[in-house]
Formats: sequence, structure tokens, C-alpha cells
Amino acid sequence: MMVRFIAAAGLAAIVLYGAPALALTAKQKMETCKFGADDQKLKAAARQTFLSKCMANTDAPAKRAKPAPKPQ
Repeated sequence: MMVRFIAAAGLAAIVLYGAPALALTAKQKMETCKFGADDQKLKAAARQTFLSKCMANTDAPAKRAKPAPKPQ
């Protein structure tokens, strides 16, 4: 009986450890998003796009900025 309990507790710990963390506040969410951007070594526009998408909590593609008009 004790072995089953230990096995179940270990399995639960593994499942919970692998689950994504849920941020409770905007500050916690921003810290999580910044960590993800740092982990991917994102800079400038790519970092900003990632942070915006992360904070919005959506998988939709980010909107692209309009390209600058070409000089004639």
C-alpha cells in the first residue's frame, strides 16, 4: 500500500513539474515572458513581438509592421 502511494506521489510530481506554470498577476506573467525571450536570445523587434504575443496569451501570429516605402 505504501509503495503505491509513493509511486502515485512521484507520478503526480512529474506531471505537475511538466505542466506549464500559470502566472497569477501581470507582473508574474511579464517575468515569465521575459524569461522566455531571454532564453531564446531575442533582441529588438523579435523580442517585442514575442513579449506582446506572450502577454496576450494567444497563438495567433503577431501583426507585422508595414514596410517603409521605397524611395523613388
